[in-house]
Amino acid sequence: MRSTSLSITRRVAALALALMASGLAQAAEITVSAAASMTNAFRELAPAFEAAHPGTRLQFNFAASDALLAQIAKGAPVDVFASADQETMDKAQQQKLLVEGTRRNFVSNALVVITPAEGGVALKTLSDLQQSAVKRVAIGRPEGVPAGRYAKAALEQAGLWSAIEPKAVFAQNVRQALDYVSRGETEAGFVYMTDALVFKDKVRILFSVPTPAPISYPIAVTTGGTNAEGGKRFLDFVTSAAGQAMLARHGFHKP
Repeated sequence: MRSTSLSITRRVAALALALMASGLAQAAEITVSAAASMTNAFRELAPAFEAAHPGTRLQFNFAASDALLAQIAKGAPVDVFASADQETMDKAQQQKLLVEGTRRNFVSNALVVITPAEGGVALKTLSDLQQSAVKRVAIGRPEGVPAGRYAKAALEQAGLWSAIEPKAVFAQNVRQALDYVSRGETEAGFVYMTDALVFKDKVRILFSVPTPAPISYPIAVTTGGTNAEGGKRFLDFVTSAAGQAMLARHGFHKP
């Protein structure tokens, strides 16, 4: 009888330890919602961060910045938000979704026009997108994708939006625009320099596009998360020398 009682006690103790471990693991998880253009860079950065913070695990959610903001505003349990533009982060701040004092700029990027690596068109300027050889142009949907807003603003500044809009194939995020071009479904497309480098064997960079506003990425801890301290540690890491070096390998520049 004593042996049975001891066995039950051990099982109860083991279950309690397992539940504690599960709770600790959940508490140590950091959920990061980041612009689609950060996908490869943040995935490379994750192991280094987790090694520097034993017991911590990063959980990523990548999409267009506007879509991520909508999720956060509806109560998605997100600890960190990284946007591809200031406008989206401004909206998050206006809605009081950011932990005060945590917002900072952490990288910058550039907008480029690309074409398929094989059989692509030869263009040198934005005006060349009007050529009859260019039937379709991949652009992030301006209403919901920062890369699309940057592209539209650049075309408007050049007086070309009305001419190029009918050719536009609108993408749900910048990576979808990259896919359209890499598969040859459009003759050209607007993406970030960092995205073009991801598929450098499938797309060719034609030229850089001057944008009215600098392409600056802000990051902040959100109020609706469960691990604000972990979120702050992640912000410190991406802005550290080690974090910046990893981001630079993917084509990002200092803010």
